[in-house]
Amino acid sequence: MWKQGILMACLSLHFLTGQAQMADDWKTYYDEIGTLEDVEMGSWEEAYDVLNELATHKINLNTATQQDLERIPFLSAQQIEEIVAYIYQYAPLQSVDELAMIESLDAPRRRLLQCFVEVKPIEQTSFPTLRNILKYGKHELVGYARIPLYKRKGDDKGYLGDPLKHWMRYTFNYGQYFKVGLIGAKDAGEPFFKGHNSSGYDFYSAYALVRTKGLLNTLVVGRYRLRFGMGLVMNNDFSFGKLGTLATLGRNTDHICGHASRLEANYLQGAAVRLALTKHTYATAFASYRPIDATMNKDSVTIATILETGYHRTQSEMNRRRNAMQATLGARLYWSDKGFHMGLSGVYTSFNHQLRPDTVLTYRRWRPRGRRFYNLGIDYGYQNHRLMISGETATGDCHALATLNTISYQLRDNLTLIALQRFYSYRYHNLFATSFSETGNVQNESGYYIGASWTPLRNLSLMWYSDYVSMPWARYRVSKSSYAWDHLVQATYLYHSLSLNARYRWHRKQYDNADKTRLIPQTEHRARLSATYTSTHWRNRIQTDFTYIKNQQTAKGWMLTDNFNYQLGVFKAGIQVAWFHTDGYISRVYTYEPGLLYTFSFPSFYGHGMRYVAHVQADVTSRLQLIAQAGHTNYSDRDHISSGLQQIDSHSQTDIDVQMRWKF
Repeated sequence: MWKQGILMACLSLHFLTGQAQMADDWKTYYDEIGTLEDVEMGSWEEAYDVLNELATHKINLNTATQQDLERIPFLSAQQIEEIVAYIYQYAPLQSVDELAMIESLDAPRRRLLQCFVEVKPIEQTSFPTLRNILKYGKHELVGYARIPLYKRKGDDKGYLGDPLKHWMRYTFNYGQYFKVGLIGAKDAGEPFFKGHNSSGYDFYSAYALVRTKGLLNTLVVGRYRLRFGMGLVMNNDFSFGKLGTLATLGRNTDHICGHASRLEANYLQGAAVRLALTKHTYATAFASYRPIDATMNKDSVTIATILETGYHRTQSEMNRRRNAMQATLGARLYWSDKGFHMGLSGVYTSFNHQLRPDTVLTYRRWRPRGRRFYNLGIDYGYQNHRLMISGETATGDCHALATLNTISYQLRDNLTLIALQRFYSYRYHNLFATSFSETGNVQNESGYYIGASWTPLRNLSLMWYSDYVSMPWARYRVSKSSYAWDHLVQATYLYHSLSLNARYRWHRKQYDNADKTRLIPQTEHRARLSATYTSTHWRNRIQTDFTYIKNQQTAKGWMLTDNFNYQLGVFKAGIQVAWFHTDGYISRVYTYEPGLLYTFSFPSFYGHGMRYVAHVQADVTSRLQLIAQAGHTNYSDRDHISSGLQQIDSHSQTDIDVQMRWKF
């Protein structure tokens, strides 16, 4: 049996063969691979949207290509290769249970994979006709609204719109061949069908995606996202953190997808095409021209900051809306054969106004300045049954270097070792780069990572990593060079319907003291214990989180969470209760909440209080699904919540979420 992948400890919360699997098991997995930094990064929400999309529109294994399977983030390159080989040899598959024949897929990961794949007959081998697409394509319409049972200060004076948050999402798809999407969304406080939003929603995203097995491999028109290689030149799609990235970090990918997210920052607008020049060679080209939100300098003709929040609730926020334009061109050539692969990527971008950020503060010194920028990179690698080597090196008009290299080796059937090296010059900048990092930026880092995944017993999985990184230039709240050290160990034990998980993380960073005369270490201890019991119709999970922060002072925090879900036929209900107690924001805790479709729900809490969530879902027919959820947070240490225009003059807040999904 192939070695356990690096996510084995995370995935083993998913149940042993023969147990019932609840529909949202993948969301539990998503929670297990996350750390606080991951949850608070925007790319984490983008990854959540991708997994939601895959769970809703599953991949047909009988028509799946390597490119299709690379969209599933928890599969290793070896597993993808073995799945493709099995499909080629034994197609058509009759059941997803045939995945048990693939040795590299352990039972937990195999059951998780069933959330995203299905087996259907092969209806045709050629691209469908327009008539068949229109006749047999599937429509899906999803609507969502959040109704606040409280009032913020901005609702009376300050916000231009009503306090409701709502969105709609329409998707039309014909298998993996053709897909059209349209999204409209507004945040609470943004105007709807008035003022600057006379066309309705504050944000729209539309795209059309075509995939074929011929020369035209992929074509997308409208708003889209890309991911090339290791992400040092182009990745505005998504990126996992240190736990979740490792299973796919060795995979150099060419990924093109429509922008099916409500996030208003990380997308391109125009067209992208991927051509299959030969069996082993692919060429990609893309072009984009889009408006961006920006804060202008006092001269009104140069850009101080590119904004990514997407909020347009007040007049000042509306004045910064779409007040600059960005044009982007790029290309990529990729080759793979007999275990070797290599790719060349390039991207050029320009603005109609010069970027001129304030560089008076030292940590801002090397931010991008100018009007035109370019980046070039080469990615490379080799893979066989035991060994995987992969990396990417990039540069650009900054005349600085960024490189990321990783090697993994299967020492035994139950033991995998991984090592990773990265060097991101403090002078390197790229407006589209997202990859493995400590700070979330591909800049100002030099570090080494080692990790291991070990299954000493059939029911016991262990995972460990250690990451040391130096940051030679100043950064926010750090006026000189500094370092960070991060260790994590996780153990998972399975026994029939019971799953036990324990995690401990030790994380040390350096920050300025109050006088900014020297650096002081801040050591963060975070621990999590959880127990999950699963029956045919119900599941109960109890989780305890602990936090201890030490710098010049100490701060502690803990949270106790109980989540119960029951499913019977077309009905599903759940309740979650969390009791939290922290000394302040620095020792905040977070938890996964059973959210609605396409809704990111990993809130963090600080202070003293309780959090309650109740969830009801009904599949009225095979095509109509209704969902309602109520969330209530009650604080015992304050008489108001938040500040500024977001302030609520109460110690509690309650939201009602409603959603409808209609398939036709």
